[in-house]
Amino acid sequence: MQEKIKVLSAKQISVQKPLCEEWMDSPEACSGQYARALDPDFRQFISAGESRRLGKLLKRALATSLSALADGGIANPDAIVTGTGFGSIENTELFLDALVRDGEQMLKPTQFMQSTHNTASSLIGINTVSHGYNSTYSQKGLSFDSALYDAWLQFRLGRIGNALVGAHDEMSPVFSTFMRKAGHVKDGETCSEAAVSVLLEAGGERPAMCTLEDLKIVNRPTSGELEEIMSGYDPDAVMTGRSGNAENDSWYSFLRSDVPQLAYKPLFGVSFSSSALGFYASACCLKAGRIPSVLNGGNGDIACRKGILVVNVVEGRHHSFALLKPVCGR
Repeated sequence: MQEKIKVLSAKQISVQKPLCEEWMDSPEACSGQYARALDPDFRQFISAGESRRLGKLLKRALATSLSALADGGIANPDAIVTGTGFGSIENTELFLDALVRDGEQMLKPTQFMQSTHNTASSLIGINTVSHGYNSTYSQKGLSFDSALYDAWLQFRLGRIGNALVGAHDEMSPVFSTFMRKAGHVKDGETCSEAAVSVLLEAGGERPAMCTLEDLKIVNRPTSGELEEIMSGYDPDAVMTGRSGNAENDSWYSFLRSDVPQLAYKPLFGVSFSSSALGFYASACCLKAGRIPSVLNGGNGDIACRKGILVVNVVEGRHHSFALLKPVCGR
């Protein structure tokens, strides 16, 4: 019998207070066209010398990862799987600005090396002395979902016993305007940043936040296929990517009206790593045994007994479904 996949820990750095769950009862405001993440004191995780050499995305990825590993009681994960939309965009901008300004005479190789998408997974592997499976996915808003699905398959194949799955995206003022012009961030949405690390384990005796019971990714499903998928779930609520933008929210019209629909993007903003925050928020709710009113449109708390279905729809075409359930006996 296949062992249950448990979510041991989950950590975030976002527009909410970092590395904690204060947002559940005292959220920070998330509004306007653009909002940067609130960073922790990185000296807890990184030496001053290393911190000066690393960009913000890499420091955030390392801080959330090391914090999640410490909470979960695992030092060296069997697998590190990361999703990112654009990687270290600030280092990319610095490198390209120097290229335009100075030609090819005074370029800094560090900025180029840190701008590649797989740098976060590599850095985490080096810092945790992990020599196992290490992979990165860059598929816009489906990046975290793809990374999670890869880890899910590795578990099902029996190749790993635990995995650190993350999603990390930073945003600059300049690039946020490009995101909006390209239609990735829409009217009424706040362009933001996200760094999320989730530690998973198959079986074991370690305490867990919740269990990951099911995971699906489907491309261009028909209405009949969506109805069939949804008929197989009976959660307390559905965690959606609703953001307040009419076009984006219409993508979730297939959801059942008799099940409460939660929204995390008004709290955390919009980025290519947003779905990781939806997964993280759902795990926090199941650990606490309640869904706070801030996720429920201010309509009061909801008790968590059956689980939360995390649904992510990207560009109206790609759909992912992750079912999280409470730990038995909690």
